[in-house]
Amino acid sequence: MGDVLAGFHAVWEFESDSVLIRYERGIRTPKLFQALGERRIPLSAVEGVTLSPGKRGTVVLRLLPRAGADPLMEAAAGQLKEGSDPYRLVLPAERETLAEYYADELKGLLTESGSTDRYLVAAPEAPLSFKAYDGKASFDGTAVQFRWSWTGASSAKWKAGDQSFPVTELSGVEWRSPEVFEGHLRLVGRSVESAAVQPDQDPAAVVFGLGYGPVHESLPFAAAVLAAVRTRGPVPVAPAPSRRDPADIAERIRHLGELHQAGLVTDEEFSSKKAELLAEL
Repeated sequence: MGDVLAGFHAVWEFESDSVLIRYERGIRTPKLFQALGERRIPLSAVEGVTLSPGKRGTVVLRLLPRAGADPLMEAAAGQLKEGSDPYRLVLPAERETLAEYYADELKGLLTESGSTDRYLVAAPEAPLSFKAYDGKASFDGTAVQFRWSWTGASSAKWKAGDQSFPVTELSGVEWRSPEVFEGHLRLVGRSVESAAVQPDQDPAAVVFGLGYGPVHESLPFAAAVLAAVRTRGPVPVAPAPSRRDPADIAERIRHLGELHQAGLVTDEEFSSKKAELLAEL
């Protein structure tokens, strides 16, 4: 169609085979939209279009993605709040006639429905990282790294040490929104089953807390990992280890000593982990 429709927080540009959504920046724009920047949605990834009344004199034009078409929505698993739905365009009520025209035009171009066998919408690009309550998660496109925080990580995670998970060893990602109780991001498909383990005790998971792992950081991260798992890229060659900050090592050893004194770490585990940390200097 080649037309542009501007609403609150986003602008939709209608193309012959897709809709390009550009999200606005501003203090009132949902942070998830700002993090995404823009998204191109192929019409083959859409199975429906709706137009409905919104709040306070608005109407809402919404694309209904096919199941399995978008890694972001698959990771969200229905947990996004209505205002953070990237497929909603909110318009003033006086533009309802125009919105209805575009809804009808889009419906006439849709030919696909049902689940997809591959992602049709591009995932957020790596590298990505975010700070969780008990550690920092990073993803370079081929492997997920968890580096535990001495202030939040459980003794079980400290005993296991920092973790690295090649995407070829994963089968999925479990994301529970930071906006609900026990929010976390857990990697699925390791050789050791961890689904029955509480996330705060599971080395394959990071947990969220107030101000840690917000939706606009952790959800794109989860989507990018899901997309990489689906494509199953090659395992990267491990880079040469870099030297760690001596102050950071000293702090980790101090915390390890506290766990040892509290009886949460055995003498053998304390000596072994301390040697590993000293070797990183």
